[in-house]
Amino acid sequence: MTNQNKRIYHFVGIKGSGMSSLALILHEQGEQVQGSDVEKYFFTQVGLEEANIPIYTFNADNITKDLTVIAGNAFSDDHEELVRARKLGLKVIRYHDFIGHFIQHFTSIAVTGSHGKTSTTGLLAHVLSGIEPTSYLIGDGTGHGRPDAEFFAFEACEYQRHFLAYRPDYVIMTNIDFDHPDYYKSIDDVFSAFQTMAKQVNKGILAFGDDPYLRKLEADVPIYYYGVNPEDDIRAENIARTTTGSAFDVYFHDDFIGHFDLPAFGQHNINNALGVIATAHLEGFDMKKVAEEMDSFPGVKRRFSEKKVSDMVIVDDYAHHPAEIKATIDGARQKYPTKEIIAVFQPHTFSRTIALMDEFAEALNLADKVYLCDIFSSAREKEGDVKIEDLGAKIDKGGDVIQENNVSPLLNHEDAVIIFMGAGDVQKFERSYENLLSNTTRSAL
Repeated sequence: MTNQNKRIYHFVGIKGSGMSSLALILHEQGEQVQGSDVEKYFFTQVGLEEANIPIYTFNADNITKDLTVIAGNAFSDDHEELVRARKLGLKVIRYHDFIGHFIQHFTSIAVTGSHGKTSTTGLLAHVLSGIEPTSYLIGDGTGHGRPDAEFFAFEACEYQRHFLAYRPDYVIMTNIDFDHPDYYKSIDDVFSAFQTMAKQVNKGILAFGDDPYLRKLEADVPIYYYGVNPEDDIRAENIARTTTGSAFDVYFHDDFIGHFDLPAFGQHNINNALGVIATAHLEGFDMKKVAEEMDSFPGVKRRFSEKKVSDMVIVDDYAHHPAEIKATIDGARQKYPTKEIIAVFQPHTFSRTIALMDEFAEALNLADKVYLCDIFSSAREKEGDVKIEDLGAKIDKGGDVIQENNVSPLLNHEDAVIIFMGAGDVQKFERSYENLLSNTTRSAL
């Protein structure tokens, strides 16, 4: 399993989105990497398998005396592998602490916010890496490590204040919303975490101007607000949203920066792009090159990832917060203005479902028809005092509950867009539907 002649990084929970990304970065930088996790399949393991990074099933015997152990934040100190590591006297470092040390060697740009982090980080990484040597860590399981990298773009999660391990040069803040109710007590508690982060930034903060909490931030570095309003420092004007994407002009104060075409949908993606453009502008990047890179952005995994099966457009999306659901449906309306929009939603964690019940119903009602899947229980939360039927009762556009082994109600829709949304394993419902749809289509031939 191990090589005695070289340091080996062992990832406990290597299939986690950030963990798999970091493993790929270290691997590409020439480090020896391995990891362990549950046997269940996660989409994040694809990149690891393509890189031939060993993945073992959790077992204390995986831990040997020559390892440096990086521990995923989903696993407590009493995990069997971490217990063994400490008995052997090994260095054990938490994921966020490792990142905090790692970024010190680069011009670092963190992307944080209650939602929108992954899409923004993906766009930032794509743009920067097309112009300057850049390493990046994206929350969809994508990681890239260049030995000659000058810039490092990375997703910084606010859960349990983990992002306070970072002191980046820049930070893009997409929004502040109440989320993670299993940890944060209130929106003010969330704001306090972001306020602390703002005080740790070295060069500048790029913040979404329409967010009332971001407008209250105080920092020791300049805060540049981006948006579509006259008071924003970085502004998008002359916006055109079409079925092929979005186009807009950008101004920094009164100075025209350039025209940008973005092959993505929804106003939220325009906002995300402004944060990226602002960062590149502050670092003195050629805006024509930034525009060229932006125009070729392929998107990120599980963010409006679509395919066509029979006469249906099937979209896979990570949306698990009401604001994200609204943004995803808005993007679908822009790209497919004449089609019926069907939402299939799997809530992620019981505490979030209870805390945001009314907001979920309001967001889902923006679709033409809604189906629900049972609440996904995470590693940190196995059960709760809410049922999926409680959410269904608040939804005007349906709210019927479907099961993995019976998705046949979805066959009632033709020539439509069906969006599978959730941060759990909603993809198993999508696969069942695709199989059923394909078999039904073949039977009709």
